[in-house]
Amino acid sequence: MKKLLPAVLCAALAFGAGAACAQEVTLRVVSAFAENSTYVKRLEAWIARVNAEDKGTLQLNFIGGPKAIPTFEVGNAVKTGVVDMALSTGAFYTNVMPEADALKLTRMFVAEQRRNGAFDYVNKVWNEKGNMQYLARVVENQPFHIYLTRKIDKPELTGLKIRITPVYRDFFSSLGATVMQTAPGEVYTALERGVVDGYGWPIGGIFDLNWQERTKFRVDPGFYDAEVSLIVNRDAWNRLGARQRDFLLTQSRLLENRNEYWKVYAQQETERQAKAGIQVIKLDSAQAKQYVDQAYETGWAGIIKVSPVHGPKMRQLFTKK
Repeated sequence: MKKLLPAVLCAALAFGAGAACAQEVTLRVVSAFAENSTYVKRLEAWIARVNAEDKGTLQLNFIGGPKAIPTFEVGNAVKTGVVDMALSTGAFYTNVMPEADALKLTRMFVAEQRRNGAFDYVNKVWNEKGNMQYLARVVENQPFHIYLTRKIDKPELTGLKIRITPVYRDFFSSLGATVMQTAPGEVYTALERGVVDGYGWPIGGIFDLNWQERTKFRVDPGFYDAEVSLIVNRDAWNRLGARQRDFLLTQSRLLENRNEYWKVYAQQETERQAKAGIQVIKLDSAQAKQYVDQAYETGWAGIIKVSPVHGPKMRQLFTKK
């Protein structure tokens, strides 16, 4: 009988005080990005801090990157509960909901999205269509660029084969490119064999994948802003006690609040690319404005076409007045 007392006491406390004795829960975490990427290194450091601070209540178990769950299957794995949580960009799970690709088009930082209702609206859509909780955006200040193996003298890609993810499909197609979608792990070989003449990627990260070895040019200016976020299976989220959810929200916000890091990282990666011999194709001011405007117009047109209900509302919330 004495052995039953703690359990009985805990049950009584939980009933009367909101799960004060909640049992430890472990969430299985994966990444859509390779384990050696800067994104994942920061994720693993964050997981270590979370686990150290909340032993006995909530633990995060990092399973791995694309070797565990292929990049373009991560979203469905979270939706269906194969895993509980993931680090991914929305462009990698448009097969779950097309609205995920709109996150690249935000023209304000996540702190402002939280203030103006955009973040809450994203969660509404993610809850309903993806069975997901959109926890935090942990990468910002990372504009996308076109990287090439051959030089162009104007913002046109006619005759070039360009590797894409959904991020770039509409924009690069509007520039005349022949587009080919592949996972990041396949890009180096495609460049090496001449299967593609270039690719889209943020300012940071090409050295993680050794793409600088096959890259000769970068087109400036950049466009959009790379979005990488933490998403949680909605059922797993709802199974957490109030204290566990609050703790996870607090810790994810702490990571999000460190997004200023990415501005410094962008500058470092720009300098690193120059040292590696990557030449800049800099568009003149008139070309640059037309190029960036075209990126956003084609991006939003694509989103609204596949999501006529949510697309216009997301555009309104994601655009500074």
